Amino acid sequence: MDRRIQKTRTSIMSAFEALLTEKRYEQLTVQDIIDRANVGRSTFYAHFETKDDLLKYTCQELFEHIFTEHPLPEDSHDYSESTNTQEVMLTHILHHLKDDRRRYQRIFSCESADLFWRYFQSQFRILMEKSGAGDPAAEKKVPEDYYVNYYCSAYIESVKWWFQNGLKITPEELASYFKRVIQ
Repeated sequence: MDRRIQKTRTSIMSAFEALLTEKRYEQLTVQDIIDRANVGRSTFYAHFETKDDLLKYTCQELFEHIFTEHPLPEDSHDYSESTNTQEVMLTHILHHLKDDRRRYQRIFSCESADLFWRYFQSQFRILMEKSGAGDPAAEKKVPEDYYVNYYCSAYIESVKWWFQNGLKITPEELASYFKRVIQ
């Protein structure tokens, strides 16, 4: 992507995220966003058709990399050579959240946080369904979709708890706690 295009998108997204800390998504207007980003209306619409498209793009940009099935080596962690177990995936996600904690803290604590938590949960659910999170359902004698919903909800609540408590424990510790409780 052209550097100017990327710079403009980044400016629009930063303005959008900052505004979300000040008011609810439903109250935001495109005019608010373009004023904060210091771009013209036609520039905004050249990048995003609607405010909803901007929200979708922001969510994709925020969560796409952390929900990868095949982790790449990172500065803070490297699971690229690990067996792709659920515990590895859970820990990988936590590392990404911690590495960019200021941004996620802002998003997860803003007035419109429920939008981001729902998107986070939907992406997490897709990843867990692909990885076989529902496999223990038969053993536990519960419907698979019930088990996957329970598993995903419990993980999301664990992440919320972690953020509310200042990320004081390591991603490995939280993943271990989660694994022990879910079993």
